[in-house]
Amino acid sequence: MRQRKSERLAWRTVQLLVLLLSVGCGLAFTQLKRPAKRPPNIVFIVADDLGYGDVSCYGQQRFQTPNIDRLATEGMKFTQGYAGTAVCSPSRSSFFTGQHTGHTPVRGNLAVKPEGQYPLPDSSRIIPQLLKQAGYATGCFGKWGLGGPGSTGDPVNKRFDEFFGYNSQTLAHNYYPYYLWHNREKVMLPENRGARSGTYAPELIQQHLLAFIEQHQAQPFAVFMTTVIPHAELAAPPAYMQRAIGQYGPEKPYIGPDTSLPNFTKAGAYQSQPYPRAAVVATMQVLDDQVGQIMQKLKQLHLDDNTLVVFTSDNGPSAEGGKELAYFNSSGGLRGAKRDLYEGGIRVPFIVRWPGQVKAGTTTPQLAAFWDFLPTFMEVAGLKTPAGTDGLSLLPTLTGRGKQLQHPYLYWEFYEQGGSVAARWGNWKAVRLNMATAPNGPIELYDLATDPSEKHDVAPQHPEVIGHFAQLFTKEHVPSPVFHFQPKKAADE
Repeated sequence: MRQRKSERLAWRTVQLLVLLLSVGCGLAFTQLKRPAKRPPNIVFIVADDLGYGDVSCYGQQRFQTPNIDRLATEGMKFTQGYAGTAVCSPSRSSFFTGQHTGHTPVRGNLAVKPEGQYPLPDSSRIIPQLLKQAGYATGCFGKWGLGGPGSTGDPVNKRFDEFFGYNSQTLAHNYYPYYLWHNREKVMLPENRGARSGTYAPELIQQHLLAFIEQHQAQPFAVFMTTVIPHAELAAPPAYMQRAIGQYGPEKPYIGPDTSLPNFTKAGAYQSQPYPRAAVVATMQVLDDQVGQIMQKLKQLHLDDNTLVVFTSDNGPSAEGGKELAYFNSSGGLRGAKRDLYEGGIRVPFIVRWPGQVKAGTTTPQLAAFWDFLPTFMEVAGLKTPAGTDGLSLLPTLTGRGKQLQHPYLYWEFYEQGGSVAARWGNWKAVRLNMATAPNGPIELYDLATDPSEKHDVAPQHPEVIGHFAQLFTKEHVPSPVFHFQPKKAADE
């Protein structure tokens, strides 16, 4: 009897041990099989030639941009956010490489044949290539301008899973182009032949962008909306134009070459616009609606709470194609516009929305520039920022956690119209013009704390500050074998 009890007790002990072991192994197996937390999606929206004052949450009074404003209401608005420089290609190069324009490989709008601009080299590992390490699907939709088809800078060669839009930023001047590129396929648009306006490219590009989000919803994705809006030429679909015509006072028509050339072809030349003010507003309403469509798609797919959305511009506003900068106060009271290294040419709208991470309705004076996005996105994705970048992660500012590192200074170069350099050191802003003919010429100095519109050059009163900037200008410029400061042409005078 005692032996049977002992045997039953031993058997129960074995059963208990087996059960405990099974539970433990099960828990361990569950922990091993538990998927890693998915990194957030990234949607980066960069407008083209959009000024600091061109959206209503930054002070625009002539029209409203409710969907862009909502990003600010639900996220963080930077009041001191800067583009890479004052024109398209080098500003975008600065963004994608994380380097300022004294270091980034593409420093000017240099066209190459048969199509496109000077390419990013093989050696430049840009944001989409880096995000591939964390399993991101990557897509670019809009304007490229960093390498023609088949070049080292071709979007396909830079690891975009999908590109749809304009390769050449020159051809992106036309909203009704003859063709667009889908990866390496030239998609012809015969309905736009001659001077006809059949397919509005931004709408077609938007369709591909929204489809990309839908197709890649099961994995982390990074979408770069490099829209051509509101770059001249000034053109919008008829429905948008009809709502705006007659609402903005007397119009001064813009007369383009399409009215005088019998065999006019679209090759970057701006077409005529009888209602330029209405067209500015109409294109901005297209852009604002498209921002709303992206946010609606993210919400529909239950992705909006795990998506970091950025809205910004590649440089200040342009008066080309008939746009009246003063009428719209496009520079927001700042001095200068596109092609200027004064504040109006480089300070841009800068909004970040990321629910649960970025506190809604916040405004920050934190200094930030295009080259900060690469290290920010790397940290967001759990990746290491590569060496050789100039940026700092903005994650502490965005989340309110950790200590935000600060730039000792910001630096810009511009290669056209005689060439110029600029830098910001604290509240001091320095600008040197005519680099092609006077590389050691006079430096203008402004105190942005008291003079944000850069009206009063105080260089004579602060020789020690000028000396500091002179050294900085020398230190930060790494000569380029391709890009050199260009003397002014007669047309620039």
